[in-house]
Amino acid sequence: MTETPPPRRARAEIDLGALRANVRTLRARVAPHVRVMAVVKADAYGHGAVRCARAALDAGADWLGTATPHEALALRAAGITDVPVMCWLWTPGDPWDQGIEAGLDMSVSGMWALAEVREAARRTGGTARVQLKADTGLGRNGCQPADWPELVEAALKAEADGLVKVTGLWSHLACADEPHHPSIAAQLDVFRSMLDHAERAGVRPEVRHIANSPATLTLPEAHFDLVRPGIAMYGISPSPELGTSAELGLKPVMSLKGSVALVKRVPAGHGVSYGHHYVTEAETTLGLVPLGYADGVPRHASGRGPVLVGGTVRTIAGRVAMDQFVVDLGGDEPEAGTEAVLFGSGDGGEPTAEDWAVAADTIAYEIVTRIGARVPRVYLGE
Repeated sequence: MTETPPPRRARAEIDLGALRANVRTLRARVAPHVRVMAVVKADAYGHGAVRCARAALDAGADWLGTATPHEALALRAAGITDVPVMCWLWTPGDPWDQGIEAGLDMSVSGMWALAEVREAARRTGGTARVQLKADTGLGRNGCQPADWPELVEAALKAEADGLVKVTGLWSHLACADEPHHPSIAAQLDVFRSMLDHAERAGVRPEVRHIANSPATLTLPEAHFDLVRPGIAMYGISPSPELGTSAELGLKPVMSLKGSVALVKRVPAGHGVSYGHHYVTEAETTLGLVPLGYADGVPRHASGRGPVLVGGTVRTIAGRVAMDQFVVDLGGDEPEAGTEAVLFGSGDGGEPTAEDWAVAADTIAYEIVTRIGARVPRVYLGE
């Protein structure tokens, strides 16, 4: 068999060797008894859930985490059946029956969810693995402290009836990416109080957890029994305030690349792309890169996004269109087919996802997650 050549128009290269190294780095940050949940929600932040999940498990992750039940069920369908998988974003009518049959750990934040879990357990004849989520101050999903005693009591009753097993107690931090933010200590205090109540009432969880990527890296007091690294696993710093990827010992996993489709010489005063927000100051050369906002290139980075072409970092000239953008090559004339690197690890002088986040006034999480399905993933180090 011959190996399929990488796509020329565009591709996202996913370095699974870098991902495995990042997981090992994160595991080294926690005590030996603390388990690591590799978060692969949103198709592993755009990197490919199944392959990244397998690579993370190879590197020592103990659990997998997703947002939706459909993401978790897809992992099971792909043959990942021998590790715990947790999913936390449920809505009424979601596939609780399939979740029970697949042995998923299903998050419960309120009485409606517990009621649906109980009914699903009766229908399937199984025992649902549930984790009770506490809202310790983030204000999104999770049970408020005032409602916690009722939820804990009802969960213990369902456990006594053989319908559920309470496998975890958990929460999520709001500002762990802001060092010394007062909400961090406040949330940990509330979490400990809610843990204490549940355990005194009789809950015996397998895991207690609250630590996301920044907390995994910087807050050992938040590690409890398990940590849930997400963005850090993909080699991206959770926040510039915590340090760069390199300073944190992480290597970016995704590189977004395209090929220059056309190079042409144009005169001074030539408008470029929609609206003519860019007009050439002198005679120059323009390079066309066949990637646009339909592929996940932020339109908000028009006129600002950095791209490495021919060994030089250029800036997008004019607006990003749906399928393409233009760079001013300053008179250089690279051949059609020359590689254009939007972002990568930075080791070769190319921009990083963090650079694109600055250009688009967003966060690097969004930059990698938004890369669309039209861009094929090419896996390295598999």
